[in-house]
Amino acid sequence: GGSNRIWLLNKELWVGAINGIIWAIIIAGIAQLWFQDGKISAVIGCAIAINMTAANVSGISIPLLLKRMNIDPALSASVILTTVTDIVGFMSFLGLASLLIL
Repeated sequence: GGSNRIWLLNKELWVGAINGIIWAIIIAGIAQLWFQDGKISAVIGCAIAINMTAANVSGISIPLLLKRMNIDPALSASVILTTVTDIVGFMSFLGLASLLIL
């Protein structure tokens, strides 16, 4: 039912955020060693955290939305999910870079 959907969305939000933060710290640390620039490391780390959280939430919400529209989620969810994560990834990285570096 509806409460199960909300529970799933909330769970995926938290799992994505925690996973994103862990990987963001790891990758930002590597970027810091590589580039020796805190701003670049911060942009990369934040963009990864945002993108992983968005991917998790999209990964549950897109199939639920497609099912509600009587569209088989298995047929089109992966294409839509890839598009969403690509757009969020590019926009978060480029947006943060514009704000923090330029």
